[in-house]
Amino acid sequence: MSLRLRLLLAVGAVALLALTASDVATYRYLRSFLYQRVDQSLESAHVGLERASNAQESRGRGAPPEGGGPPGGGGTADIAPGTFVEVRDASDGVTSFVAARLPGGRALTPRLPSHIGGLKGGGPGEPTRYFTARSVEAGGPEFRVRVGLLGSGGQLILALPLSGTAETLHRLLLIELAVTGGALGAAAGLGWWLVRAGLRPLASVKRTAAAIAEGQLDQRVPGDDARTEVGEVARALNTMLGRIEEAFAQRDATEEQLRRFIADASHELRTPLAAVTAYAEMFDRAAVDHPEDLGRVIGGIQAESGRMGSLVEDLLLLARLDEGRPLERKPVELVAVSADAVAAARAVGPDWPVELRAERPVDITGDAARLRQVLDNLLANVRAHTPAGTTARVTVSEDGDEALVEVADDGPGLTAEEASRVFERFYRADPSRSRHHGGTGLGLGIVAAIVAAHGGKVDVSAAPGSGTTFRVHLPLDGPGEEE
Repeated sequence: MSLRLRLLLAVGAVALLALTASDVATYRYLRSFLYQRVDQSLESAHVGLERASNAQESRGRGAPPEGGGPPGGGGTADIAPGTFVEVRDASDGVTSFVAARLPGGRALTPRLPSHIGGLKGGGPGEPTRYFTARSVEAGGPEFRVRVGLLGSGGQLILALPLSGTAETLHRLLLIELAVTGGALGAAAGLGWWLVRAGLRPLASVKRTAAAIAEGQLDQRVPGDDARTEVGEVARALNTMLGRIEEAFAQRDATEEQLRRFIADASHELRTPLAAVTAYAEMFDRAAVDHPEDLGRVIGGIQAESGRMGSLVEDLLLLARLDEGRPLERKPVELVAVSADAVAAARAVGPDWPVELRAERPVDITGDAARLRQVLDNLLANVRAHTPAGTTARVTVSEDGDEALVEVADDGPGLTAEEASRVFERFYRADPSRSRHHGGTGLGLGIVAAIVAAHGGKVDVSAAPGSGTTFRVHLPLDGPGEEE
């Protein structure tokens, strides 16, 4: 069963219950009102007849003959046309009665029990009872009966036919059925239109879902600005779709980066392998024809093998960091680590002066060897990409709850494009990928990976001709459990 049909049935059921309750309440109220009016007529007629009956009994005149008119011969002006009158003595014997006559002349009598009890009241003349009785004659109307207690212990019974009341109630019932049926039909039609209008945005959701299934990830569900339940669903779906699109875009970017990484790694490994192969061929020839070249050939093989081994070690390090393997979590004093790195840089490249600036020790939790590698790679980057005589400055300080390590130089700087890609693996600013300047292009990628593994981040600010500054931000309490 569709949602639209369920909603329509629910609306119809509620409307039917409400109309039925209203019809029942109206019918019962009118019936009670009409019966009350009949009771009032019987009450007013009963007063005069009861007074006449009591007076007649007190004079000892006896009762009128059976069927001979109202008792006492008076009070007839107060009796409504068609009223049934019956007088019983204390032993339930009928002393007189007057049959009810309808306007057509038909005489009718109510079906009364031989003994009527259950009268309620305080004293003589007051105890009464009202009830409804059927007609003795077939097809006759019901009667509203009033029974009152006389002073002699007998009973005065008055009854009025309810033919007019029954007709009025029957007409009301027909009107209620017609109005209820019409109202239900109108409610069903209006409810169908309202449900269709209210669920129309779901059709847009269906179309959007179909478009997304076909690969159109930029599609969004309309109506997410509406302050309705459907609007809330649209907003939730659009948020989910946005995240799905971002996830797919990130997946595509990761796949593209992986393909580029594999291609670059293959390129970088192919060169030293080709060089080793060439040196091996030269070794075969030199062993026979030119023995004096053996030393140079062996040196070349060792150099290319060492270069290839260094590249493989860098790739293995990046793989371990990408896998999220835990680092050491020990206290590290950054100023001491930086001092060792500066001393090593001065020894390796004396043509590139390096300064260390620090006001006080800075303690963090991390892997001292990997943090030393970060500083070594940054200082090696200065020697690789700046001319001799370029001054580098290493500054260690605290910035709130972070430790800040800056490596700045006054070299030629970087362009905006170079600065945006400088941490990419195998990226080199030289489009020819020449190794006369720089290494394999993994140094700064390793820096970014190690810093991220420590729960920090690294950024660069540079402009052509204004030097380059690398900033490493590390949490003072070390990497969290997730890192």
